[in-house]
Amino acid sequence: MKYTTAIFDLDGTITDSAPGILNSIRYALEKKGIRQPSEEVLRSFIGPPLKEQFQCVFGLTAKEGEEMVSLYRQYYGDKGIFENRVYDGVMEMLENLKRSGIRILMATSKPEKYAIRIAEHFGFGRYFEFIGGACMDGTRTAKHEVIEHVLKACGIPESERENAVMIGDRRHDILGAKKSGIHSIGVLYGYGSKEELTAAGAEETAALPSDITGLF
Repeated sequence: MKYTTAIFDLDGTITDSAPGILNSIRYALEKKGIRQPSEEVLRSFIGPPLKEQFQCVFGLTAKEGEEMVSLYRQYYGDKGIFENRVYDGVMEMLENLKRSGIRILMATSKPEKYAIRIAEHFGFGRYFEFIGGACMDGTRTAKHEVIEHVLKACGIPESERENAVMIGDRRHDILGAKKSGIHSIGVLYGYGSKEELTAAGAEETAALPSDITGLF
């Protein structure tokens, strides 16, 4: 398969964003007087839409989930967003893909405005033709919805989807790609396991950012 369009997830694929995300969750829980869960439970928040994850993990209503997201953003918008780093080898991988003429796009469940700020701050925004994400009002959070937003914004018709591939570290990326009719690559250096990615149906896996280049 000849991929011509690479659509990347952000958290766990381009950057190691765990410190900022976990600190923001801890802040929200403390503000609401909710007991802090284990590190494993906290890390389950990296990747999925936040409101749904707060509801699922803590048994909250939709309204309470929205309140938790608002508290989360109080910390994340000022501090947590920059408690982050680009994975080793990612910049080189993006540079190689760009030189090869691959279209590089982003589809993340993180709010779009945060994703753009992160890309600009850490210097990888120049590689991306388009950065698509969730809306601040809580809509367009499902990965399938974000992928569709990116495909439409970039003028990629149904007939060209066979040449597009979603690259991410969690099952949501793989399942979203399937629903949108594009290919998928699961990265093993992020927050999801090989078992999670293969069970979701990842067509290929990459242990390191440099391995992604080889799949093109």
